[in-house]
Amino acid sequence: MPTVHAVDGTPIAFTRTGRGAPLVLVHGISADAGRWAPVMEGLEEHFTVYAMDRRGRGESGDGGAYAIERDVEDVAAIVDAIAEPTYLFGHSYGGLCTLHALLHTKYVQKLVVYEPYTPVSPASEPSATTLRYLAMAEQGERDAIVTTFLREIIQLSEREVQAMRALPSWAGRLAAAHTIPRELAAAEQFRFEPSRFTDVRVPITMLLGEKSPDFLKEATARLHAALPTSDVTVLEGQKHSAMNTAPALFVRALSSALTSR
Repeated sequence: MPTVHAVDGTPIAFTRTGRGAPLVLVHGISADAGRWAPVMEGLEEHFTVYAMDRRGRGESGDGGAYAIERDVEDVAAIVDAIAEPTYLFGHSYGGLCTLHALLHTKYVQKLVVYEPYTPVSPASEPSATTLRYLAMAEQGERDAIVTTFLREIIQLSEREVQAMRALPSWAGRLAAAHTIPRELAAAEQFRFEPSRFTDVRVPITMLLGEKSPDFLKEATARLHAALPTSDVTVLEGQKHSAMNTAPALFVRALSSALTSR
């Protein structure tokens, strides 16, 4: 896989397929670039797709002490390497990374995010929930980390968890399980500062699952209110992973958001 080098020198890997305007895909917690398989064919018909492995996953390297700022820099490094007007999409935690990458690169033409989470008030230390995930990581309980995360945090049903388990991307989720606790802690302690986006003029579309957990709906509402260039598109009947549960709908929604207005 081709790579770019992040600010701290970490190699960040990506795949490049398709044709058309460049589109960078940034996955969330508990995933790697393989999570886009259900929608890749549809997206490749319209875009040159760059699907990155965030640090600590897939073919990408990992740095020293983790901070969300490193992930943000990694996204910007991919966009800067393309060096032309680029569409950017981020799912969940990846949405938070892409949003802040706007502050680090001049090449983003439009941004679409799918339910990035920001807390109402940043925590000063990891929560009891995150500490429980850290304990599972110390015991090497990779499957338990991933399935517990999907059931408790993302609030998927047992049927939906088993459907995800059957996908080829499951192996990548297990391999990256140790990164889940550190990103949960980073999300809990993250402070979103609207003032940093005062001069941002990039159009932003926020995708929102009609049946997604309330805490993600509330976070989307907070971000939408704070970002004057944003709008919201509701994915009817969907939760947090429409890429898996309704891939054709997801491709239509993302393509429409990027090519309109």
